[in-house]
Amino acid sequence: MQILQPAEWKKPRGFSHGVAVEGPGRWVVLAGQTGGDETGNYAPDLAAQVEMALKRIIKLLDEAGAGPEHIVRLTWYLTSRSEYEAAGAGIGAAWKETLGRNFPPSTLLYIGGLVDERAKVEIEVTAFVPAA
Repeated sequence: MQILQPAEWKKPRGFSHGVAVEGPGRWVVLAGQTGGDETGNYAPDLAAQVEMALKRIIKLLDEAGAGPEHIVRLTWYLTSRSEYEAAGAGIGAAWKETLGRNFPPSTLLYIGGLVDERAKVEIEVTAFVPAA
């Protein structure tokens, strides 16, 4: 993957402006993952929900023979700007634990709510696994 970063642009923090992929490989597209655990329970705080959503993403990528280094796009749906801003340190720690130093292109959207009213975040993923 080639990270798209024009030299004259300020490098973004926590994401990339874009990536280019070329050659044979396999696309992996995940449905939006919320912060609910395996039994359908949700932690009350946003950082814990983000951590669970990212862990679910890593588990699904593993099922596809992929890892966080193969993610080429994230789309985040968040229900509260203020909760997101307040949870920055916890979200950063969850990111570091699950995605490491990978910062794919990301879009964050604030929305009125998700299907499960307890959910505060949903994250969609697109990944590309190059052929071996």
